[in-house]
Amino acid sequence: MISGTSVDAIDVALADMYQVDDTLTLTTLGYLELPWPAAVRERLLAALPPASPGPAEWVRLHAETGEAFGAAAARALTELGPADLVVSHGQTLHHLVERGRVVGTLQLGDPARVHAHTGLPVLADLRAADIAAGGQGAPLASTLDALWLGDVPTAAVNLGGIANVTIVGTDDGPVTGDTGPANCLLDAAAADLGLRCDVDGALAAAGRVDEAALGALLADPYFARPLPKSTGREHFHAGYVRQMLGAATPTGPDLFTTLVELSARTIADVVRRHRPRRLVVSGGGVANPLLIQRLSRLTGLQPSDCLGLPAAAKEAYLMALIGWLSWHGLPGVARGPAGPVTGAARAAVLGSLTPPRAVADLAPAPTRLVVEAAGAGAGARSETGGGRL
Repeated sequence: MISGTSVDAIDVALADMYQVDDTLTLTTLGYLELPWPAAVRERLLAALPPASPGPAEWVRLHAETGEAFGAAAARALTELGPADLVVSHGQTLHHLVERGRVVGTLQLGDPARVHAHTGLPVLADLRAADIAAGGQGAPLASTLDALWLGDVPTAAVNLGGIANVTIVGTDDGPVTGDTGPANCLLDAAAADLGLRCDVDGALAAAGRVDEAALGALLADPYFARPLPKSTGREHFHAGYVRQMLGAATPTGPDLFTTLVELSARTIADVVRRHRPRRLVVSGGGVANPLLIQRLSRLTGLQPSDCLGLPAAAKEAYLMALIGWLSWHGLPGVARGPAGPVTGAARAAVLGSLTPPRAVADLAPAPTRLVVEAAGAGAGARSETGGGRL
């Protein structure tokens, strides 16, 4: 389960996986795109950067997001079928990047509440281990892309709130990173008009690119940084365009067309450097005809649906894959020529399990505790009084 940067829905997918020799087979058993409870979604959007909610609001949203994800999981188990493990990415509230280094990340969605709804073990907090190892913790889509698409030189692009790319099957791959905004700035512009999004890209299709504004946006140093890199609404927040352009901000459809061109240009700049033979796209941006038209100028564009993975559900199935790897004690980030593609110093098994997995069978459960000293010299001397502790 996952909710992306746009906070548009809770995506839930059910998968069956098994391995024979070195091949892992993922069978797609169905997926749901479930609406957020309206009040929770509104408060989540209000809490995203550049807002600075206090700890009380973090705690409340962590609990309520857990309840929403738990209800979504319970519904999926009823409608799609049984499962052995729930993998819950939750909702990213803040992905803190300073001078290109990820300091930390916070995903909301109390896994204990998901467990309470389902009775199943829940794997959550999926990004922290990679970040602790020095990685970006994102984009985790590279895990699936490298295993799935590496037989052909491919650029896999997910068009969520933020766009990310994985290059696989080339001499310099796999490499990965967030290229910049895909839908998040468009959604912010739509919200200013009282709309949830630019439905079917109608506004973007009606405007013209403001070349001066586009040039100013492309001058953002983020776009020049090499892969791996990651970003989010902390950088590309609701006020980003106005912050960058001020009074020169385009209005009406021209703003939407210019933002689509920004997304397409920054994606294309990364993809062209690696000369893939195909471009596999997924995510909500696939529904924007102008964005797909602009990206189709690259080689061999096709939605992930053509290869058997629904574009709208790819990230949810990614969560299932990460869960399978973690359950078997395997690292959850693909390896490139220099190590994990996120830039981590070492490979890490991703996530934390709720409740903890038992590593030994104990029967009956203990009812009391006796504490014994290991030997005469086993005590620790107090630094204050010199006695044994």
